[in-house]
Amino acid sequence: MWEDLSMSSGDRKNGVPTTVTSIPLVDPHAPKVDPSVGDLVKDATAQMSTLVRAEVELAKAEITRDVKKGLTGSVFFILALVVLFYSTFFFFFFLATVLDIWLVTWAAYLIVFGLMVVTTILFALLGYLKVRRIRGPQKTIASVKEARVALVPGGDKPTPAISGDRPGTSTTDPSGW
Repeated sequence: MWEDLSMSSGDRKNGVPTTVTSIPLVDPHAPKVDPSVGDLVKDATAQMSTLVRAEVELAKAEITRDVKKGLTGSVFFILALVVLFYSTFFFFFFLATVLDIWLVTWAAYLIVFGLMVVTTILFALLGYLKVRRIRGPQKTIASVKEARVALVPGGDKPTPAISGDRPGTSTTDPSGW
């Protein structure tokens, strides 16, 4: 009835433990008294790897949190824009009704329609001018090129062009990288 739950099924047969647990007399994780350079490099590499992984995980967690907050905020902005969009419908009817006081009804609605078309053209032009200025990640491309030169052994030294290889071929990558 009062069986020892810490015993394995092999221990329950005769009551004698089949394995003997021991208490280490020394700390197995303690650094060696006189570590070799290889041990030190191995430990430093392992610690740097752990540190980098921890930093990446922290950055992922922070970015995920911020993205969730940003998405929630952007949903509210989108909802506000939808309500504003539907409200403009009533504003233009109001404007046409006010113009109907002084003008014929069809002229009032035609003026409001013209105002809406001019506004649409103006916003489309402004959007086109903004999109036209997009040039791509030029700083990132330059940074990657610099990193490539720095990481390639002898990359900082100019390589002599061999003209006898193949005529008409270039030594540079056509994609710009």
